[in-house]
Amino acid sequence: MNFVMAFAQFLVNEILSVPAFLIGIITAVGLAAMRKTRGQVIGSALKATLGFLLIGAGAGLVVSSLAPLGIMIQGATGAHGVIPTNEAIAGIAQAQYGGMVSWLMILGFLLSLVLARFTPLHYVFLTGHHMLFMATMLTIVLASAGYGAPVVVSVGGLLLAILMVSLPALSQPWTRQITGDDTIAIGHFGTAGYIASGAVGKAVGKKSRSTEEMNLPESLRFLRDSMVSTALSMVLMYLVLAVMFLVRGGRAAAFKSFENGATGIGNYLMQSVTQGLQFGVAVAVILFGVRTILGELVPAFQGIAAKVVPGAIPALDAPIVFPYAQNAVLIGFMASFVGGLVMLALQSIWLSPAFGLALILPGLVPHFFTGGAAGVYGNATGGRRGAILGAFTNGLLITFLPALLLGVLGSFGDANTTFGDADFGWFGALVGSAAKLGSVAGIIAMLVIGLAVMAAAITVQKKLVETGWVPAPYRLDAKKTGDAGQARPASAGSYPKIAPPQGAPKPPASI
Repeated sequence: MNFVMAFAQFLVNEILSVPAFLIGIITAVGLAAMRKTRGQVIGSALKATLGFLLIGAGAGLVVSSLAPLGIMIQGATGAHGVIPTNEAIAGIAQAQYGGMVSWLMILGFLLSLVLARFTPLHYVFLTGHHMLFMATMLTIVLASAGYGAPVVVSVGGLLLAILMVSLPALSQPWTRQITGDDTIAIGHFGTAGYIASGAVGKAVGKKSRSTEEMNLPESLRFLRDSMVSTALSMVLMYLVLAVMFLVRGGRAAAFKSFENGATGIGNYLMQSVTQGLQFGVAVAVILFGVRTILGELVPAFQGIAAKVVPGAIPALDAPIVFPYAQNAVLIGFMASFVGGLVMLALQSIWLSPAFGLALILPGLVPHFFTGGAAGVYGNATGGRRGAILGAFTNGLLITFLPALLLGVLGSFGDANTTFGDADFGWFGALVGSAAKLGSVAGIIAMLVIGLAVMAAAITVQKKLVETGWVPAPYRLDAKKTGDAGQARPASAGSYPKIAPPQGAPKPPASI
């Protein structure tokens, strides 16, 4: 009997509670169910496990590189500044909540398949890293509010499942404006920014020409590399804050911002450059870990989903829309970053002093990916004006909403980083506020929020998606051509069936 109890404790505490091992096991089970060979199952399970260990290694690098930056922000501005980086805070949270995150993510995915099968929301969310990030955020919010693991996993898993089928439906009319049909959906938790961008484009850009009728300099294309853009943004941010801290606080205080201090101005500036580059390396390590996990998990999940939800629409990552309007991606990135700077100024001058909101520093990575996608959505409904103003709106959102989210993250609100995309902000703030109402009332309030989101999604699915509503029918003009040079004939109430642009990712064959 003692042996049985000891084995059960070992199984739970040393294997199932360790996220790296748990993800490896789930990967093995999924691939075994698909009747893969023994070698494929073992190899994929090991790679998924190593991917989680890579996330932990990258998190350590992130913590060490963010520490001096936080000191510089406070010294240069006198305020608490936070850099939204999904990978960073998800990696940091693994040490404390890794087991709950894993169980919540697994339960959420399984429940999402049930909802996709038995509700009108037939979307299968396949952006695994955002699934992981949202599972992490929900775990932090609920655990910080004092709920135990059973509630965190069960309620959090249900909320995650609702979001995974609801948000693709809410954005599908706008996504279909881009793609021309229902072959794919967007499965990314920047959905609020994309819908806002499409709506702004529809309002301001009826006669504006498409971004694809203009050429941008090739010299800006290097920003497509996330490691380069991350490192560049952090180096620039470090140098600016280092100089501001040096001027405001003096040499003695500034030189102490690094662990071993600085020996002179030149050494101080070069340490700043090095820390910025190390942050880029840290995020790259975490991204590589995430991609390693996804490379093994997603095929297993796709195979399961194909059997459980036949004919479902795959909801894929934000870059799935990039090939449809590549100029809009770069325009959107720059406009979103400007929007972030404007909101930062508003926070500094008004919101932070009046409401105590932390300063959210815009980083190039979230603004590139969500801003770039927002540019594509804005261009689809409003051409150049839509791309610029729509992405600018996205920049405002992803700088303001993380400030609200920090108030419900508990001790993680002091981590100098947070979740950056729009849906983490609005949904996390709502759920976190509801969770603080107490055990029973909090659970009821959180479930009501989830049901309200799903009800809105079902309404959109029935009233707009299934009826073929066109957000901007005047953009479906014979003169408007896509990236592949294909004309899109006008159709006031329906979408022409067009092939994706050359190079556009294809939906998984198993869906």
